[in-house]
Amino acid sequence: MEMTNRQKKIGGLIQQEIVDILQGEIRKNGIPNLVISVSSVYVTTDLTIAKVYLSIFPPDRKKDILEAVKSNQPLIKHDLAQRVKNQLRKVPDLLFYIDDSLDYIEAIDQALSGEDNPIENPDLLDKRKKS
Repeated sequence: MEMTNRQKKIGGLIQQEIVDILQGEIRKNGIPNLVISVSSVYVTTDLTIAKVYLSIFPPDRKKDILEAVKSNQPLIKHDLAQRVKNQLRKVPDLLFYIDDSLDYIEAIDQALSGEDNPIENPDLLDKRKKS
């Protein structure tokens, strides 16, 4: 799906501010060893919804952190609204997701480097075919 420049611009603005908000929360609450980054933000054409994709490290805390972020969504949105009130009339609703693309890439890497690499071990392909 192609995004307009306006969507990209708003997405970029939201991305920057949310990173700031989340990292501020981590610092304020003194949470050790946690990194949250916003890998991307997709804003709907009508600019009412922003899908915010988070990368969370360490990965074993992904679920808990995502739940915490989702439950604080109204506060985050309020905070965001204060920060962007000069640029945006209406702040989109925020939907938070985990960005799994890194896990996906890692899984591919592991498959290619492991014994189940179909390129080096073509016999595997027969097993994978649906009978």
